[in-house]
Amino acid sequence: MSRLEVRGITKSFDGQPVLRGVDLEVPSGAFAAVLGPSGCGKTTLLRVVAGFERADAGTVTLGDTRVTAPGLHLPPEKRRVAVVPQEGALFPHLTVAQNVAFGLRGREARRGTRATELLELVGLRGFDQRMPAELSGGQQQRVALARALGPQPHVVLLDEPFSALDAALRASVRTDVRAALRAAGATALLVTHDQEEALSTADVVAVMRDGVVVQSGTPQEVYRFPRDVDVARFVGEAVVIPATVRDGVVWTPLGHLPLTEPARDGVGTAVLRPEQVHLVPEGQGLTARVVETSFYGHDASIRLEVRCPGEVDLPVLCRTQGEVPAGDVVGVQIVGPVTWYPAA
Repeated sequence: MSRLEVRGITKSFDGQPVLRGVDLEVPSGAFAAVLGPSGCGKTTLLRVVAGFERADAGTVTLGDTRVTAPGLHLPPEKRRVAVVPQEGALFPHLTVAQNVAFGLRGREARRGTRATELLELVGLRGFDQRMPAELSGGQQQRVALARALGPQPHVVLLDEPFSALDAALRASVRTDVRAALRAAGATALLVTHDQEEALSTADVVAVMRDGVVVQSGTPQEVYRFPRDVDVARFVGEAVVIPATVRDGVVWTPLGHLPLTEPARDGVGTAVLRPEQVHLVPEGQGLTARVVETSFYGHDASIRLEVRCPGEVDLPVLCRTQGEVPAGDVVGVQIVGPVTWYPAA
């Protein structure tokens, strides 16, 4: 396993900038997720790290080895980087064991012991002689991971490997892949547009927008202290309201609220998360009307219109247990500090 460091990477296609100076650091043995919408440059970044694309400028370092720099482009086969693609890309005419052994060399490949060990690592013990067509989509992805881990790469790159799986299978395969990577001690980089996937899987989350990493940190840091309103909206659901800071307190239509960190006086925007909006009996807190309830089983997402001072109705989202019928009148209280962003 090796530390991955990306500094100032730029890349354009036909004069159109795709990467605009990307900086990213993944500690040795960590699982990092690059999170961003389609077209933000995350897959191009993965291809530059793998060596499939030549960067226009900047550096990529794996462990103590610089693999990309001005005048330097180490080819993919010399980087000791493995890629797990979206569909697994297994050889359909080879058995599971033969697929896993494909990247192994010499005696290791002939003996088959390494392939057996890797299949056990990814939870597929006894699947050696099956053909890819006999496997589920999740099993195929785990075989692809075993094959990637075979040559003991410095870094494993995962290109939205769970996107083709159904929702129920996706969560369990994510957990299995994360456990296998941790057991192997591998450094991994996942690119995804799925916020839940990034937050639940990664040690480090890097949010990309318009070809740059706008924020990087632990999932908790990125979720609780988003760099700007756009990051807050992209990383989970957010309630965004106008706000003014006076004497260290932020004043909003929902009342005066504590801040996550001190701020100078001024006008701007406050952000809180739906789980901070608590429903209380009517007559307590602010009065709100239920507009719509979306029930998910484990919880429900409720859209409210909160009657604020000055007879202003403010749309607010909250999470709660059970269903609350549309049209019901409830009370609302805000719990915990909010993040404030001054007006530009």
